[in-house]
Amino acid sequence: MSTSTTPRIVPLIDLRSASLAMPSATLKHGARSMDSILPTDLLGRPLRDLRISVTDRCNFRCNYCMPKEVFDKDYTYLPHASLLSFEEITRTARLFAGLGVRKIRLTGGEPLLRKNLEVLIEQLAQLRTVDGAPLDLTLTTNGSLLARKAKALKAAGLQRVTVSLDGLDDAVFRSMNDVDFPVADVLAAIDAALAAGLGVDASGNAGGLKVNMVVKRGTNEQEILPMARHFKGTGIVLRFIEYMDVGATNGWRMNEVLPSRDVVQLIHADMPLVQLASSAPGETAERWGFANASGRHDPAAGEIGVISSVTQAFCHDCNRARLSTEGKLYLCLFASQGYDLRALLRGGASDADIESSIGDIWAGRNDRYSELRSAMAPDAGAGTRRVEMSYIGG
Repeated sequence: MSTSTTPRIVPLIDLRSASLAMPSATLKHGARSMDSILPTDLLGRPLRDLRISVTDRCNFRCNYCMPKEVFDKDYTYLPHASLLSFEEITRTARLFAGLGVRKIRLTGGEPLLRKNLEVLIEQLAQLRTVDGAPLDLTLTTNGSLLARKAKALKAAGLQRVTVSLDGLDDAVFRSMNDVDFPVADVLAAIDAALAAGLGVDASGNAGGLKVNMVVKRGTNEQEILPMARHFKGTGIVLRFIEYMDVGATNGWRMNEVLPSRDVVQLIHADMPLVQLASSAPGETAERWGFANASGRHDPAAGEIGVISSVTQAFCHDCNRARLSTEGKLYLCLFASQGYDLRALLRGGASDADIESSIGDIWAGRNDRYSELRSAMAPDAGAGTRRVEMSYIGG
């Protein structure tokens, strides 16, 4: 393990109150009819995935997301009255579903810190896509509260869960979460989620539970092979995520990014891999299956995924929108400002007006930061004013 240097922390610039102007057609009732063609953006990308942050709080202080030097005891979180209520979230999600959204992921902060989250999940589970199918409803968590809540989440209608885990070595993991939380408790939470039925996808197949590992060069790259060996053959899909320049507080530098191709090569040399087809349009992870002796994918051994948003941008088919915990709509993970939907929700706007506004916002979207980053000088994006991951969700 490399010895890490003193963290480079950029002071937080609070962008939570910043909002972009709503489209001029926002309050023209019926400007976009309910049965109109589903919107695509300026690059032809449809709206299929909505990620909803339900809280800006987290009980971990991972240095790549909420470094303790910034998010300390004096940090001011959003007051509860500023957060969207469960009813407001459900109303908004229903309108997004009417515009083509098929998948909703609940995020944070740490979403399980939101009190009575099962009530929201139960409401969202009643929604349907434009085709009449249930939404794909999932949640990302650090696992700290998952063991005690897994059964209730499943009973409420949660279908799948993704657990963040950045290594199996207890010392490495405690150092990265920076609150001395033990890795054994996260592993126990994963077992509890599987026992509750959160490891089965919509078709009834294993693979519904995913584990995400952020790889930061000089910090935890030595955990790649132990993680791959541990989850091989378990039915759990392990995904390796390149350390990203989200927000402005983690002191991101390009030389701390371990390219996904290096991760794949490392695992392939130990456990042969074969590339698999994408599971769905707009999928962020490149899939690699463990191979059998004949060089073909062994389904029993499972697969891994790599998310290469730094070195191999996938903006061209990104179909995701993000809703912050206080109701701002963001069109890119690397955005600096969002559109204030809460003002419409609480200002008496009709469903038709809000749906029209969302559709017009999406139709004007041309975000492709990760593709543009590839043409920048190294570290050009470091310290850029952008919304924090803890506020917008991953």
